[in-house]
Amino acid sequence: MDITGVVAIISVFGCVPLIIFLVHRHKERKALIEKGMDISLLQGEKKCSTLESLKYGILLIGLAAGILVGNILDAYTRLNEEVSYFSMIFLFGGLALLIFYSIAKKQQETE
Repeated sequence: MDITGVVAIISVFGCVPLIIFLVHRHKERKALIEKGMDISLLQGEKKCSTLESLKYGILLIGLAAGILVGNILDAYTRLNEEVSYFSMIFLFGGLALLIFYSIAKKQQETE
């Protein structure tokens, strides 16, 4: 059971967009400060940061559950290792995003 390839792929495709996002956000904030614009524009992000945190938290829980179930399928069935891991990661990740969508929709309806 060698999942180093799976971890490497997830790391590459997870870290590259994260670095691009952080660099872009830093440039954006730096430009706002240099122009002397009101910093309260950045505080507007606080409102949806709780929903974003919830989304990423549920997604990571779903991915972890997918890895766990993929490991169980790999150990106890005749499925290939790659098929069991990737199918469960995508299945549970998608389910986690659907759960987040239903939670966010209910919260928007109450507001």
